[in-house]
Amino acid sequence: MLDRAIHHIKDDIKTIYDKDPAARNIMEVIFCYPGLHALLMHRFSHKLYQWNIPFIPRFISFIMRILTGIEIHPGAQIGDRFFIDHGEGVVIGETTIIGDDVLIYQQVTLGGTGKDKGKRHPTIGNSVIIGAGAKILGNITIGDHSRIGAGSVVVDNVPEYATVVGIPGKIVVQKFMDENGTLMHNRIPDPIMCKINRLTYEVRELQEKLGIENQNNIDEECHKTNEEKREENDESGSI
Repeated sequence: MLDRAIHHIKDDIKTIYDKDPAARNIMEVIFCYPGLHALLMHRFSHKLYQWNIPFIPRFISFIMRILTGIEIHPGAQIGDRFFIDHGEGVVIGETTIIGDDVLIYQQVTLGGTGKDKGKRHPTIGNSVIIGAGAKILGNITIGDHSRIGAGSVVVDNVPEYATVVGIPGKIVVQKFMDENGTLMHNRIPDPIMCKINRLTYEVRELQEKLGIENQNNIDEECHKTNEEKREENDESGSI
């Protein structure tokens, strides 16, 4: 058991070096990364939770929330090489299952909906990245290698290799990732604007089919002021 714990700690430290370019030396990683502190204590409290020891696992979770700003329920199952970057405001619910090589940022919530018993929190696949402020709610599954954009609210299952953005979360086909598979948050498309642009193109096609004259009439009608429209209505009413 001790060998396994040491292996986990080494993996967790190496993961920080791999995923955070700001990690410069071992002292910074050990003393200045609240995500690491919360994760190490969670692995200990989770073991106590599995042994059905009352109170102590939840108390450890409570103390770590005060110290790190990260709340991980001791019942949550977390895989290897998990990294919480920055960490402040992260909440991970009791029945959450997280795979290997997952990266999440600050203000992420892996929460439940309602007061249902049993499995009520999300299942996160392997190699998933969850952007800052994202909320993943309910007993849903996020597929392997998926990317959840910052600020998204996800309430439905997400397939593998998908990128989700928006409120509620919508799957976009485009893959905005660099050569290392890291989500490029500043290049995620807006699905609402994509639909608006698509409708705009369809309207233009219809205008072309109606002819230039009709298109000009439509444009003129759109640009009329309210006063001009009222005058036309008054004239038609007097007739």
